[in-house]
Amino acid sequence: MNLYYHKNLDIQKWFSKSVSYQMANIGSEVSRMINWTEKDNQKHSELAFERALELIDLTVLDNKNCSRLGEILRMREFLVGWYIDRADSIFDKNAWLKYFESYNYYARLESGSV
Repeated sequence: MNLYYHKNLDIQKWFSKSVSYQMANIGSEVSRMINWTEKDNQKHSELAFERALELIDLTVLDNKNCSRLGEILRMREFLVGWYIDRADSIFDKNAWLKYFESYNYYARLESGSV
């Protein structure tokens, strides 16, 4: 897979990380996307959205996540829908931030920084 946004990311190193780490990093991009959207900067919001999708797609390719594919792909589907039409989404920005917050917490626990 050719990476467009994360060119320096070692895919095998990404695969060696826990799903919590992977999802926390996706959440960071989603948070950036939300922040840029609130600042009415469409270009930066779109770039963060595309980076999030790239990380989601890498996470889907990781064999250890096969039992979580349903959740990951459903999250991707909802994220795309939310980005395209927030008014027609069951999520709001706080729901997205809360969803990824638990992954961030567990990733910090795993790294020993909590």
